[in-house]
Amino acid sequence: MKIAVLGAGAWGTAIACSAAARHDVVLWARDVHQARSMALARSNERYLPGVRWPAGLRVTSDLQEAHSHGQGDEGLWVIASPVSGLRERLRSLPPQGAALWLCKGLEAGTGALAHEIAALERPHMHCGVLSGPSFAQEVAQGQPTALVVASAQPSLCEKAVTAFHGESLRIYTSDDPTGVEVGGAMKNVLAIAAGILDGLSQRGPAGAHTPGLNARAALITRGLAEMTRLGVALGAKAETFMGLSGLGDLVLTATGALSRNRQVGLSLAHGRTLQQTLDALGHVAEGVYTASTLLVRGRQLGVELPITQAVVDVLEGRLSAVQAVSVLMARGARSEW
Repeated sequence: MKIAVLGAGAWGTAIACSAAARHDVVLWARDVHQARSMALARSNERYLPGVRWPAGLRVTSDLQEAHSHGQGDEGLWVIASPVSGLRERLRSLPPQGAALWLCKGLEAGTGALAHEIAALERPHMHCGVLSGPSFAQEVAQGQPTALVVASAQPSLCEKAVTAFHGESLRIYTSDDPTGVEVGGAMKNVLAIAAGILDGLSQRGPAGAHTPGLNARAALITRGLAEMTRLGVALGAKAETFMGLSGLGDLVLTATGALSRNRQVGLSLAHGRTLQQTLDALGHVAEGVYTASTLLVRGRQLGVELPITQAVVDVLEGRLSAVQAVSVLMARGARSEW
């Protein structure tokens, strides 16, 4: 199979490395100098330092070359840009072919999920999402990982399994792209909330009002309920959120030390501004840009998203980390279900 990965960030590079062990893979980088540097070093030292590339992977800055490589019955395009760049990438592709995207979030302004963007831009293309609990570093190093591919076209799911399923990477299939995308978007926002709790716990001695492990467990559980409410309102299947792209990705991102969104929450809890936090991070934390858009979409559907609201209030400076926790704890009692 010929695979073209469009985007040479950490996740795009990792999935390209994984697939290149068995397939002919081209990794496209927008920046000519970055592409040359990676080709010489046989690694992506900017985003995945220390990870050596397999022999089957090559890099290019020629977009048309990448498009041609992934075209045809035996080809596959993998879009590894943030959701803000998905529409541009889809528009640049030929109208016929097969494409997967790796991004997790909603488009700012429109509030659209990735499959909704694809339905407008490339209605005749076989499209889907590859998602799940995965840190790029671990996938690139061949550590055991499980992901889910979701598409309305079973043939695309089969193609994704052929492309990526192997000894260290298991690929499950789903016919619920809405659910998989909502899970991927919302878990980043919830991970910021988890980071805030953990950061407050680190700041001071344990006491009556200091969040601990109990609070983190409650947040993850209620966050999963919040995620499911929104997803079902958008037409997703409730059971999807008990799978890899829901519970699985939420647990990883809310607790893992490599989670950029959790790092944002930790930094905010320690009193740093959002700008200071993002400057220090040096990478994209999708939850920062997704939170307010998720909140708007929830309001349009009449879905209550209290944890998301609290995160937005902290990100936009209306509440401190301590105040946000107090607001959530002060909510009235209700039935769990």
